[in-house]
Amino acid sequence: MPRHARNCTAGSVYTYHEKMKDAQQSGYGTLSMRLGKDSIKEFDCCSLTLQPCHDPVITPDGYVYDKEAILEYIVHQKTEIARRMKEYDKQKAKLEKEGNELEKTKQEATIKAFLDKQKLSTKSGKQSGGTDGVSNMDSGRDKQLPSFWIPSLTPESKPTELKKPDEKVRCPMSSRPLRYKDLISIKFTPINDRDSRSLITKDARYVCAVSNDILGNSVPCVALRTSGNVVTTECYEKVIKKDMIDPTNGKKLTDKDVIPLQRGATGFAGAGLGLEAKIDGAVMQA
Repeated sequence: MPRHARNCTAGSVYTYHEKMKDAQQSGYGTLSMRLGKDSIKEFDCCSLTLQPCHDPVITPDGYVYDKEAILEYIVHQKTEIARRMKEYDKQKAKLEKEGNELEKTKQEATIKAFLDKQKLSTKSGKQSGGTDGVSNMDSGRDKQLPSFWIPSLTPESKPTELKKPDEKVRCPMSSRPLRYKDLISIKFTPINDRDSRSLITKDARYVCAVSNDILGNSVPCVALRTSGNVVTTECYEKVIKKDMIDPTNGKKLTDKDVIPLQRGATGFAGAGLGLEAKIDGAVMQA
C-alpha cells in the first residue's frame, strides 16, 4: 500500500464532520446548534434582563418580567411609537401636499392644451409648428429627459416611504398587545435552607407555596391570580383543581386565574421545548 494512501485528506468521501467544519468557518449554508442547560433562562428570571426578579410580574401568557424592566420597556415603546407616528403624519401631509400640487398642475396643463387647440382651430388653412420628429430632442423633449451631467435635470432619489406604525405596545416575547393593567404581581416562596449566600448563586431558590416542593426549570408551575403565589402544576391538579379554592387565602378560583409559567428547559429532549438555534446562510440552489 502506498504511503500516501493513508492520508486522510486523500479520501474521496466528504464526511459530515468536514462539511460542518467548513460550513462553520465559511458561514455557508444553514448552521444549527443545540442549546445546553447553561444557555437557558431560569424560570424565575426576567425575560428582559435575564436576572432573578426583585419584583416579579407575569403577563397573561405566562412570561415573567421584573416590574422595573417591563415598565421601562413600555415607556420606551410608547415614546418610540409617538416618534414614529409623528414622522408618519409629517410624511402623509407632505405627500398630500405634493398630490394637490400635481393635480393642480395637471388641470392647468389640460386647460392650456384646450386653449391652444382652440387657437389652432380659428386659424384658416395654416398649421403652426410642424410634424413631430422621431428624435428625443425634438419638441422640447430635451428638457424632459433626465441627465446626470446637468444639475437641473439630474433625477432625484426620493426617501423610502414609511408605513403606518403599530400603535400598540407588544410583549417582547409573545408579540401580543401588552398593557400595564395586564401585568399581575406574583410571589415566589423562598426556600428555608438557612443559607446566607446571595440569591443568584443558589441553584434551588424557591419552593411551592403549598407543597414546599423545590421549583426549577424541570418542574412545571402555575401562578394563582388571586394571591400571586406560585405552585407546581402537580399540586394544582391534585389539590387545588378539585375545589378551585386558593389554599393560601381561601378565595374562589376560575380557569382564568390559573396562569402557567413559561419556563426555560432542562437541556434534555424530554422538556418539550425548542432548544435548537439555527442561522440561515447563503446556499446554492439547483
